[in-house]
Amino acid sequence: MSDTHLHFNTGIGVQKPNSIRNKDISCPFCAREELRDIIAVEDSIMLLKNKYPVLENAYQTVLIETDECDSELSVYPEDHLIRLLSFGLKHWLQMEESGKYESVLFFKNHGPLSGGSIAHPHMQIVGLKKIDYKEKILARDFEGLLIHEESDTVFTLSTSPRIGFYEFNVKLSNHEVIPYFAKCIQAAAHYILNAFSFPCNSYNLFFYKLDKDIYAKIVPRYVTTPIFIGYSIPQVPNNLEWMREDMKVRYFSRDRKYKS
Repeated sequence: MSDTHLHFNTGIGVQKPNSIRNKDISCPFCAREELRDIIAVEDSIMLLKNKYPVLENAYQTVLIETDECDSELSVYPEDHLIRLLSFGLKHWLQMEESGKYESVLFFKNHGPLSGGSIAHPHMQIVGLKKIDYKEKILARDFEGLLIHEESDTVFTLSTSPRIGFYEFNVKLSNHEVIPYFAKCIQAAAHYILNAFSFPCNSYNLFFYKLDKDIYAKIVPRYVTTPIFIGYSIPQVPNNLEWMREDMKVRYFSRDRKYKS
């Protein structure tokens, strides 16, 4: 059985720059000529070893999404978004298949409540040597009301959120068909930041590989409810049907309001 807790090195943690809290510090990801331990580059997308490896028994990498510091996944042009997700999925799966790790995390933080520290758009791929994240994942975590289905991609609004209240799921069955997967992820991020029922400036994007399928879960971030913190009881809102229909109209109807 694998370990259940990650150990965080606070000595390294206090050294990390925080451009989300402090707008005056220079962005470390914009100074590309100073970056070290680069693993792979494709146009403006770059994968490199994390300069601040705060997690013990882990191999930490950072995926810089673009050279545009003020950009964001919800507004990327379609070609860049597809290239970014293809790049990220390839390197994540390569780490998974290397046999060096119990499991490999692939995720993105955006905004002040997401747990991130650098505002420049980036993701992280982290190989865990002693923890298998899949032990805590259930099939029902990805069940929900259907928003859209197209070319082996299924987009749902969760009816069994892991934390609550709202969580969007995207299932990819054919790893070769990235465009529809990318389209649904971007729609969820854009909806959270621009059209959500409650104003929101933060979200997380998580990737999972279960059997042959890949899942993405996009979670708007607010202050976590005390009922979940204290008792691990997720809450499900009563307006899921309305939100499902609103997203269909905005992103997947002929007269959709949203344009990337």
